[in-house]
Amino acid sequence: MDTVWFVIVTAMLGVYVVLDGFDFGVGILHRLVARTDEERRAVLAAIEPVWDGNEVWLIASGGVLFLAFPRTYAAAFSGFYLALIIVLWLLILRGVAIGFRSHQDNPLWREFWDTTFSVASVLMAVVLGTALGNLVRGVPLDSTGFFFLPLFTNFRPGMHPGVFDWYTTLVGIFALCTLAGHGALYLVWKTGGTVQVRSGAWARIAWLAVPPLWALTTLATAWIQPEVFKNLAARPWSLIFVVVMLGGAWGVFHFRGQGRELAAFLASSAFILGILASTMTGIYPTWLRSTIDPNNSLTAANSAAAGYGLRVALYWWTIGVTLAGLYFMYVFRSSRGKVGTEDEVHGY
Repeated sequence: MDTVWFVIVTAMLGVYVVLDGFDFGVGILHRLVARTDEERRAVLAAIEPVWDGNEVWLIASGGVLFLAFPRTYAAAFSGFYLALIIVLWLLILRGVAIGFRSHQDNPLWREFWDTTFSVASVLMAVVLGTALGNLVRGVPLDSTGFFFLPLFTNFRPGMHPGVFDWYTTLVGIFALCTLAGHGALYLVWKTGGTVQVRSGAWARIAWLAVPPLWALTTLATAWIQPEVFKNLAARPWSLIFVVVMLGGAWGVFHFRGQGRELAAFLASSAFILGILASTMTGIYPTWLRSTIDPNNSLTAANSAAAGYGLRVALYWWTIGVTLAGLYFMYVFRSSRGKVGTEDEVHGY
């Protein structure tokens, strides 16, 4: 059952990154693709029906991690305390910025909240990538299952690294460009006029930066944690995730060239899911790798809850995730079509 729940948690995190990832991408590009108040309101209207619901997948993933792997949850939430507080504040700032920007009809007030929204989105994208980099690199987990990471030390991976070092920051920059491109393709799909044209231009810039950054990050990962690629080679079935990743990257460029907006966005989603699935397959069964002693690492087996509880929880999780999936299908279907730039758009 521990393997099943490892897959479940990974899948839920993947859904979160794809869904909230385009929200972050929209925020990253908010001030770049929209220059007038009407255009910025249209950009916000494009994510208005879904942005807060997308964030629920992060909370749900944390809850499922607590349910299935309580030791991993306890170690991670104490060790990454500073990073998690940063994430919490960034999510709060994004929500407040969206809600507050139109409370006053004052250009300075709206500029402040638009800038807050963009900066918080940029930092959230970097933090997401950095979190993945920490999982791959490892943390200073001791024999008691405890660790604490400062934000940075000497900016180099080692036995006692910080949250940010050159490797995790590289992964963060890669995530920033990928989610910016993901958000740009979403805006191309959901908006029209000048905003759509600018979004298309930024999508091209971002996705031209993604392949070299992906190659550089892959080489860095092979040097920092070669075991990831040994595990992938030992699991030939994992090739399907690599194919999904490469197919998604190809699809982004191919469908963009054909003007197929939704297909390009879905290809971007496939690229992100393929990368996450390949990475998590490479580190399985390890959740938190110890940089002090590999024997201290927390795995799916040694941190899982009791088998009976996991079996019972699987039934309830299936019901819950089915209802959540149906709800999201309804939301996306009910908000289909492009948003406009009229003054009355959603009050933003």
